[in-house]
Amino acid sequence: MTQHSHTQRPSETRGAEPKTKRLSRRDFLKLSGISAASVAGMTLLAACGPSTEQTSSPDAQPVAAAAFGSGGKLRVGMEVAYPPFNWQVSEAGEHAIPVEGQQGAYADGYDVVFAQKIAAAMGLEAVAVKMEFSGLVEALTSGQIDLICGGMTATDERRQSIDFSDAYWTGHYGLLVKRDSPLAGATSLADFRGAAVLGQRDTLLDDVIDEIDGVNHLIPVDSVPAQLSNLNQGTCDAITFDVENEKGLLAANPELVAIEVGGSKVLFKQDAPINAGIAKGHGDVLAKINEVIGSVSQDERQRSWDQVQERLPE
Repeated sequence: MTQHSHTQRPSETRGAEPKTKRLSRRDFLKLSGISAASVAGMTLLAACGPSTEQTSSPDAQPVAAAAFGSGGKLRVGMEVAYPPFNWQVSEAGEHAIPVEGQQGAYADGYDVVFAQKIAAAMGLEAVAVKMEFSGLVEALTSGQIDLICGGMTATDERRQSIDFSDAYWTGHYGLLVKRDSPLAGATSLADFRGAAVLGQRDTLLDDVIDEIDGVNHLIPVDSVPAQLSNLNQGTCDAITFDVENEKGLLAANPELVAIEVGGSKVLFKQDAPINAGIAKGHGDVLAKINEVIGSVSQDERQRSWDQVQERLPE
């Protein structure tokens, strides 16, 4: 969910409740007269990325529906703001693809690595279509984009609307706290009983919090930068994070520390396979995508991941 950060994306306006008036997600639902079951029915799980009602990025040009691969281009939907999976750069290069509708803007990241491989196999040029995470599925079903490579996890609910490829990466989750927090010395998830933990809305970064028995599960925020902002401001005790993103997150936030239990920073049972999404009715294309993904060995995937980490923006 990165969803979700290394470059400290601008924080969303909605944050966690003030420390003096912490309101858990469960209490919020009770006060709102909304049942947890009804929320579960509306919620989409994600590997990373913020979720807002906005379909496209504020600074992006409107994207019109078009036939798959029209103009020789594979239009790939992503936030272009969630390193190491995808982020924006200002110069073209072998690792970057142009952002549609934005002159001098390019996308780099692990999603881009596979977007390029898939496009090459289809004889197309990959271009990034920048939009909010929550708008990706709708954009795909409406023909605004051809493919999602945006740090997205296939879920049963999403599969009702679109099809997914095999996973091209699998992420895992942990907890970040302030270095001077009493919780910095935690030795088990049980130590977080009663602690106020903040996740990212409509993502697995929020859902995994319920694996902590007795946790004060705060109302989630819209982005990883918003999580970081709340933790740095002391309005929560801990935040969930993608363990694979630790290097960049801690480089940008040296006052934070990742909790380690039993020699591992992976604290939650739920993991996050990252899949490419495609509109239904393109079985032959999906088979080709899976062929491309299957041709990349685990060693090559890891090398690409390591190289992406080295290219992360300062």
